[in-house]
Amino acid sequence: MSVSELPALNATLNGLSAVLLGCGYYFIRQGRREAHRNCMVGAFCASTLFLAGYLTYHFTVRTITHFRDPAWFRPFYLGLLLTHTVLAAVIVPLVLATLWRAVRGQFDAHRRLARWTWPLWMYVSVTGVVIYLLLYRIFPQR
Repeated sequence: MSVSELPALNATLNGLSAVLLGCGYYFIRQGRREAHRNCMVGAFCASTLFLAGYLTYHFTVRTITHFRDPAWFRPFYLGLLLTHTVLAAVIVPLVLATLWRAVRGQFDAHRRLARWTWPLWMYVSVTGVVIYLLLYRIFPQR
């Protein structure tokens, strides 16, 4: 696999994370704790692999992709990128704290924190895919 293929792989991992997060939410609402746990661990693994691929790509390529065209869409893209980036930084400690509480069996504390963690994590995962599509598929920047 070449470095140029990492953005597509990273988007796939973000998409997988979003699907697993959705399934995990569904399963916990159904009272299926083991299935919920498996999905959430899978989402954590997919997100961790994404982060490794993202860092590898950006440390290797060392260039920043600038969204220029179409100019009319740039403010929307930058707004999406800003919220995605800020929440991506926030979500890492939230995910770790939420996971830690579940591992320790502190399910009341886990549930309270997960009410914040899950929607933010889902947003970051979905917007990661959207950003990839905008940069590399819909409006490829040259």
